[in-house]
Amino acid sequence: MREVVIIGSGPAGYTAAIYAARAQLNPLMIASSVEPGGELMKTTEVENYPGFPEGLMGPDLMANFQAQAERFGTEILFDDVIEVDLTGDIKILKTGGGQTIEAKTVIISTGAAYRELGLPREKELSGHGVSWCATCDGFFFREKTIAVVGGGDSAMEEANFLTKFASKVYVIHRRDSLKASKIMQQRSFDNEKIEFIWNSAITELKGSPKLEAVELEDTVTGEKSELKLDGLFIAIGNDPRVDLVEKQVEISEERFIKVDGRTSKTTLPGVFAAGDVIDPTYRQAITAAGSGCVAALDAEHYLSSK
Repeated sequence: MREVVIIGSGPAGYTAAIYAARAQLNPLMIASSVEPGGELMKTTEVENYPGFPEGLMGPDLMANFQAQAERFGTEILFDDVIEVDLTGDIKILKTGGGQTIEAKTVIISTGAAYRELGLPREKELSGHGVSWCATCDGFFFREKTIAVVGGGDSAMEEANFLTKFASKVYVIHRRDSLKASKIMQQRSFDNEKIEFIWNSAITELKGSPKLEAVELEDTVTGEKSELKLDGLFIAIGNDPRVDLVEKQVEISEERFIKVDGRTSKTTLPGVFAAGDVIDPTYRQAITAAGSGCVAALDAEHYLSSK
């Protein structure tokens, strides 16, 4: 019987693990067999996480999180939770590896998944010119012409990073202004390799067996055009990973897990949630880490009350 089991291993999960381990709750983190470390494992340089004035790469930051959690005694299982029963006093979790784990409390920090455009052949061309990860795939587009779709900080970060490799980077955005922070906007506007295509939406992916061009539709006039590309990077946001628990805990209209005010308490006693899976607004590594701290403290108080 475990005191605390943490599902997910991003900044929220690892922070929860650090706090729970230091409280001598011997947490088990089920970190995923495919994507341990969360979305920061696919992020380039992180410049806004406190304590690192020179910045550092996302994977390096997550390696630090993991080392700190393990230092205090967190057990990490690189497997996937495929089924849960969280409704009773004893929480039951089943993993893809065949284990059944019982716990007194569960912290859900499953994060969010990259959002797709929803176009035909999008999955087919994934890895063949279409990507969601500049860090993973940017190297393959040296001296190529590529585009980034999106208007937020992530899209601007991807575009700027990709100019290290590509000869030309288009930013395709369906509006005439960006949602990105002012500093990221200015950095992109100042980059000579980046060109913006405003009021445009991608309606078709062309090419076989790899991407060769995209069809664009002007969102104002409806006029269509073709843009030849070697690569397309999609950065239009994320969807919270709630499939595992959505029939057991209350989910908001935006499909995030509902928590009680500033706490991490879900609608089930002993079940807590933290990170991007509860946050439709801020979605930063530092806010996720903060909510992981809250979840561990809430779990500790819950266990003490029992």
